[in-house]
Formats: sequence, structure tokens, C-alpha cells
Amino acid sequence: MKIFVESLDKGIWDAIENDPFIPKFEKEGVSIEKPWFQWTDAENKKAKFDWISQNIITSALNSDEFFRISQCASAKEM
Repeated sequence: MKIFVESLDKGIWDAIENDPFIPKFEKEGVSIEKPWFQWTDAENKKAKFDWISQNIITSALNSDEFFRISQCASAKEM
């Protein structure tokens, strides 16, 4: 699975291992998530890696396994 995912993009495998990328900014010393409409193209691409990896994982599972992980919020959690 790792070889297949990395062949598509190493960023996808990174999302599986390290949780999804969530763009943030600093405000008064506090890290705050950016609203999705303020994301740059580069941030959007990095955030998409988790959704792509979730799609790959769910496509490889049978229905019993799929229902077991269908409530997971990230590819790493799956």
C-alpha cells in the first residue's frame, strides 16, 4: 500500500502517517485555523492529500471493514 500511495504523491503518504494538514495563522500568539476560503492554492493542495488518502483506503476495503472505519475523521485514524 505504501509504495502505491507514494507513487501517486509522497504528500498523500505523509497525510496518512502525520494527520491532515490544516492551514493556520498566528493571531496574538495563538495558532488559529484559517477559514477554507482563505487557503492558498498550495495549502489547498496539501489539505487535499488527506481526502485522497481516505478515498484510497476506503476503496481497498470490503464492506465490513469499510463500515468499521467509516466514522474516522482522518486517514491516520483509519
